[in-house]
Amino acid sequence: MNWDDESAYAPSPAADRLVDTVADGEDQAVEAALRPKDLGEFVGQERVREQLDLVLKAARARGATADHVLLSGAPGLGKTTLSMIIAAEMGAPIRITSGPAIQHAGDLAAILSSLTEGEVLFLDEIHRMSRPAEEMLYMAMEDFRVDVIVGKGPGATAIPLELPPFTLVGATTRAGLLPPPLRDRFGFTGHMEFYAPAELQRVVHRSARLLDVAIEAEGAAEIAGRSRGTPRIANRLLRRVRDYAQVKADGVITREIAAQALQVYEVDARGLDRLDRAVLTALLKLFGGGPVGLSTLAVAVGEERETVEEVAEPFLVREGLLARTPRGRVATPAAWAHLGLVPPGQGAPGAGQGGLFAE
Repeated sequence: MNWDDESAYAPSPAADRLVDTVADGEDQAVEAALRPKDLGEFVGQERVREQLDLVLKAARARGATADHVLLSGAPGLGKTTLSMIIAAEMGAPIRITSGPAIQHAGDLAAILSSLTEGEVLFLDEIHRMSRPAEEMLYMAMEDFRVDVIVGKGPGATAIPLELPPFTLVGATTRAGLLPPPLRDRFGFTGHMEFYAPAELQRVVHRSARLLDVAIEAEGAAEIAGRSRGTPRIANRLLRRVRDYAQVKADGVITREIAAQALQVYEVDARGLDRLDRAVLTALLKLFGGGPVGLSTLAVAVGEERETVEEVAEPFLVREGLLARTPRGRVATPAAWAHLGLVPPGQGAPGAGQGGLFAE
């Protein structure tokens, strides 16, 4: 090594990847520690919890494997956590995989053939599984059997493979993409709703206790109100506010400390982050409130079309700040008010869409 070369002191790309991997591992460890371990600890989703509790108690009373479970809803609402709780309540091991990881029927056959009796198989993003694997899953769920095809053409032979009874827990963010034959094979279907602020406050208080963080009720309310109805976001914001409180204050999270910390991390009072505000700002200032096409809007904010559509838009629509129309995306009067802007009047310069906001 040439010690006079400054590049010798620069971290290598491999070292950067190692640091990122360690950081991701630490975040995952914290997330795992915050997950509830049983239905009694699980906050929110009262209807789904009550229904699922009946399903599991009945299965335990019969000494049988629980029915297959389908959980749908937005990311971060607790689908993975509920799958782990199902396994814990049934006293069974859990195998975790995802739809995109199963590209061939052989991939699924290898997983299914290695399951033990009563084991829980959690299949995240089940709607993204390949079609051949999906068709194999039909028979596996219904008859606990798969046919493995050996050979090709006229000489191909189907070898039946018996499977031990197992419980499939499928999770999806887009239940409409599941074909009816697959959806109908689930014995229980639960839809996860967004959390109310009071429920998120309970989540924040519980997580703060597990993290040994001092937090006041008003501080928890401030974090909950900016968490977009999602426990995962609430826990992430809590950890960032905790960091701010430790560095900038005495370690206690008050309403003022929480508000200051979230301002540093660019999360406003309604929970909008940098990307959300960039989308709204472009829509209002560059396109007069719309309508504007999704691709054009994505280019204006320097993001991929899918990022704007799947990350920013759902929350903006749910908050009543943006509307999807056949002609494109349109800002609502609430969006103008939130950014402190005045809608262009009818006939004013650049007010081509002023009529959209007329009363």
